[in-house]
Amino acid sequence: RDERIRLIRADVFLPQVENYNRALRLIADDSVFCKILQADDLMFPECLSKMVAAAQREDNVVLVSSYTFHEPLPAYGGRAYVGNGGLPYDCHILPGKEVLRRYLRDHLSVFGSPTCVMFRSIDVRAAGDFYRLDSPVEDIEACFDVLLEGGDFAFVHQVLTFNRRQEGSLWWEISDWDADAVNKVILNHRYGPLLFDPNEAAEVMGRERAVHYECLADGVLFLRGREFWRFHSRGLASVGLRIEKGRMVRHLALMILKGVLCPKALLGRLWRGLEARMHRNA
Repeated sequence: RDERIRLIRADVFLPQVENYNRALRLIADDSVFCKILQADDLMFPECLSKMVAAAQREDNVVLVSSYTFHEPLPAYGGRAYVGNGGLPYDCHILPGKEVLRRYLRDHLSVFGSPTCVMFRSIDVRAAGDFYRLDSPVEDIEACFDVLLEGGDFAFVHQVLTFNRRQEGSLWWEISDWDADAVNKVILNHRYGPLLFDPNEAAEVMGRERAVHYECLADGVLFLRGREFWRFHSRGLASVGLRIEKGRMVRHLALMILKGVLCPKALLGRLWRGLEARMHRNA
């Protein structure tokens, strides 16, 4: 009924990320800003007006984000929480590359799900396929790719979106596979050399790889299934890496040694792993 709204019916069913790209190729030629709202999420009434106002604070803003409310997810504690925190309340605009460096180095996670952010349409149109089809973390990489061009990042200190976490959804599944650990390795491998000097890039990457191999050692210890190993193998392969068995064995041996020296900590870890496995199989 509103002439500003176009309803487009697709003849071909596509997977999620390919569908994003198809939709983005259909945005209006005269649009200035572009925002995805995932089908099971919500925008609060002021979302668009607040994000557009933030984008218009400076001429060079290319990405806008805000706080977002997340529905409970068992792998993250099972409680609802507000995400995208970490910036001081008086910080509204930052150079894009500085945000990216802090994302990798300090884990400043202020953007993520497509529902949470807004882009300039000119950047979306210039990209062709805006989201990478070969990456398990394509939503984060889209933000990195835009900010790497030198634009600014704007943030609204208000909860403007709601992210639903439904059982059976893609995120529900991968959240149980220690996705954060492999995703950080992917992002550091692809973008670390572009944002840090060689020594700092190696230091940050080394830290994230160590965390990732601790997760893989846990996978051995707790007998994780094929889906877990397939997910991590494919994630690493997307940036030309692979699971190094020797490194994994060293981390597993170190974990067992720590358990021998501190049996209580190992037993606690085993119990938490057993509880998680029982929950997955429930």
